[in-house]
Amino acid sequence: MRHAVIVADNRRPADVHGVHGTRGLTQWACLARRAGLGGGWEAVEWACVPVGGVSGEHLHTRTEEVYVLLAGQGEVTLDGRPSAVRAGDAILTGLGTTHGLRNTGTEPLEWLVIEMPARTAQPNPIVRHAVITNLRRVGPVDPGAVFTGPLRTLQVTRLAARERAVLRTAGIEHAVFVTSGSGRAATGDVRVPLMPGRALTLPLGTGAALTAGLDGLEYVHAVLAVPAQELAQEPVQEPTQEFVPESVPEELT
Repeated sequence: MRHAVIVADNRRPADVHGVHGTRGLTQWACLARRAGLGGGWEAVEWACVPVGGVSGEHLHTRTEEVYVLLAGQGEVTLDGRPSAVRAGDAILTGLGTTHGLRNTGTEPLEWLVIEMPARTAQPNPIVRHAVITNLRRVGPVDPGAVFTGPLRTLQVTRLAARERAVLRTAGIEHAVFVTSGSGRAATGDVRVPLMPGRALTLPLGTGAALTAGLDGLEYVHAVLAVPAQELAQEPVQEPTQEFVPESVPEELT
């Protein structure tokens, strides 16, 4: 049984040169890896390129990947076709798709990376292999239109001042990345401050209550299904997310 909630942030990123075969600098921070997780995560990462910077084009043959743009604007190339993108956009790249990202704006381009293994090593011709959508304007994404693997939900969640959301791991695991506002997460007897750039990953067997501060709280929220063999080792839990009113008992805060 896993009980270690993973807390990370992008305050001290590494400087990486020549990402995917290009010249130039990329700042990078690992927020979570597959170790200690059951849902099939490959990695949750934060990346940033300066004005004019490029994350080179590369082909996915084993994993599926999401980019969620956090700040700035740029151009994504999917199988040779360029498209303009900006903060709030999500780019879902499936098997057999080549993608790359360029900063075309006047400020650093930041994005969240969520990568997970596909269910099959070969593209399924019935499934589209790349989609661009805006999580703020359009709302939650059903990854099944593109992906074959474990990603079940991708959305931006906004909590009003002092509003609470309880995340439970009933057959799933959660990754949360704070984009704006402030608050705190309570998991067991641990209280974790939440601010932009902080990530919280909840393995199977854990849970957390997120409480927004006076300026509200916004976060990217991804949910991965956990394989049956992992579920067999864990107790059954209640629903995966619920919004809790101000009068929730203090032990949940």
